[in-house]
Amino acid sequence: MICTDDGDSGSAENSWFVYILSCRDQTLYTGITTDPRRRLLEHNSTPDGARYTRGRRPVILVYLEPHPSRSAASRREHVIKRMSAARKNHLIATRAVQQEVADISL
Repeated sequence: MICTDDGDSGSAENSWFVYILSCRDQTLYTGITTDPRRRLLEHNSTPDGARYTRGRRPVILVYLEPHPSRSAASRREHVIKRMSAARKNHLIATRAVQQEVADISL
């Protein structure tokens, strides 16, 4: 399931994304990117993925939230990273799935 915050799947004014990955060991990883498809591939297939996710592959994109700038995405990432796992799961579960970004999850 891939979720977004406001239904915008990445227009020009929303060039940054906060994302949450579900890892094989059921933990969650939060990050930011300008290219969710590329970043998911990096997490799953290359040494460019985060050290945290390398030993927890495969990872699945479960949440995607667009932001207009890197600073806005970084601020939101910080807020999400401070949430408990239960609260992150609630955030993921309560957002509507957006078909436009469903193709990102390979």
